[in-house]
Amino acid sequence: MTENRPISPPADKAALRTAALARRKEVSGIPGDAFLPAFAALPLVPGSVLAGYWPMAGEADVRPLLTAWSAQGFTAALPLVAAKDAPLLFRRWHPGLELEAGPHKTWHPPASAGEVTPDALLIPLLAFDRTGGRLGYGGGYYDRTLEAFREAGRRMLAVGVAFAAQEINGLPVEPHDQPLDWVITEDAAVEMTR
Repeated sequence: MTENRPISPPADKAALRTAALARRKEVSGIPGDAFLPAFAALPLVPGSVLAGYWPMAGEADVRPLLTAWSAQGFTAALPLVAAKDAPLLFRRWHPGLELEAGPHKTWHPPASAGEVTPDALLIPLLAFDRTGGRLGYGGGYYDRTLEAFREAGRRMLAVGVAFAAQEINGLPVEPHDQPLDWVITEDAAVEMTR
């Protein structure tokens, strides 16, 4: 069993991704509803559009969060990769909606679901630190999306979703990396410090 305490990162991002994937695999059996208490602590505004993701192998399962959000009458959405170097698009989602396969083993709603603009975005990750640093898979989709929203002056709450064991001391940050506002784990909702 992995302890829920931050670890120090390896020297380069490739080694860091390998180590972070192995660490996440050790704890990936935690059910998605374990994140509900932390999710409830987020500063979400009634009527907001919340975008999540359809989890891939080992990622924290946010489907219970999206289902809870939908049950409260709010709009839930999932991302869509429209082009390799473009920000993500978002389409409405509700429980029971049939999804379509996308690139990189992703799943998204059909075009008939309609596009929306999220106010808050749940983001999968391999590792995080307490300053808002996030290590993803290296494709840059979430960084481009957050950057586009922030440059346009549009406020989007960026919420990383992770297992507590994915916390790392001091992730390496590059100029294109966009910081998280919060991280929720099975243990807590943590507001990032910058």
